[in-house]
Amino acid sequence: MNATTADTTSGTAPDPGRIVLLTTSHRVAPGLLSWPAWQVLRGADRVLCADGAHPQLPYLREAGIRVDEAAPTAEELVAACAGGHTVVVVATGEGDPALTDRLARLAGSGRVRMPDLELLPASYDLPGARLLDLVQVMDRIRAECPWSSRRTHEGLAKYAIEEAYELVEAIEDGDREELREELGDVLLQVVFHARIAEEDPDAPFSVDDVAGTIVDKLIHRHPHVFGDETASTPEEVREHWLRTKAAEKRRTSVTEGVPLGQPGLALAAKLASRVRTAGLRVPLPSGEGVGYELLALAARAEAEGTDPEAALRAAARAYRDAIREAEGTGG
Repeated sequence: MNATTADTTSGTAPDPGRIVLLTTSHRVAPGLLSWPAWQVLRGADRVLCADGAHPQLPYLREAGIRVDEAAPTAEELVAACAGGHTVVVVATGEGDPALTDRLARLAGSGRVRMPDLELLPASYDLPGARLLDLVQVMDRIRAECPWSSRRTHEGLAKYAIEEAYELVEAIEDGDREELREELGDVLLQVVFHARIAEEDPDAPFSVDDVAGTIVDKLIHRHPHVFGDETASTPEEVREHWLRTKAAEKRRTSVTEGVPLGQPGLALAAKLASRVRTAGLRVPLPSGEGVGYELLALAARAEAEGTDPEAALRAAARAYRDAIREAEGTGG
């Protein structure tokens, strides 16, 4: 007489067992599993995985865990657990939704005494993990897309400008959904250019190099956060930033590093800011025409703490709204 029969004749229902769906993140190195996951794997009666190429399998087997390559149905899983057995299913990248849906329907039918069902995340995404997905997607697009595979830094430059302006517009509109999307478009430009840079025959670099450079820069320019300096006001922070930046760049002129291709008001304000920060006394050039008038206005705005470019954009938006109202298309 087997155990199941004995339980039935004694009036005690057999233990239906336990099903554990083990999920892992492909953004975490294989084999780096949580301690509860290792405990469940070592104590399971069976470990199953439908994907024979699952990246976790070599590490599980190296740890002495037998994994059977099988894709059981929900009914087969329930039967395998009968008698108090624990069956662990190592989920594929998609999480085996067909299996979980079938188990849910089976449980809802009321016809079957179901095992305990447990979802156990064995590894978790860290903040920023989806950036790894973006890099992988960009790698594939660069390799397989007829348009993207032919792009160059020079050919993409205009898109970086366009996306930056669209981001500014989303900020000014206060549209949170649009802001999130436009931030993604700007981020795409960074990843796209970094992917192209990997192919340079003379001076290649990757997105990791880009990230590493900005991390080093941020740490170096924030000695009050990562070092022994102190700063209790935004002004003191700015002093640290300018001092470390000057030491890094070793510029011979305050005008170095000011991009001349930026919008005129922003350019004028940036030059005025450099002059003021350096403590130089450089009078504004005198001349006839609206250009000199705008230069004086931009310098005055910068001295008063106003971004002249943003101020003009706000005024222009108000002008646009007035035009639409006059046309009867406002709102």
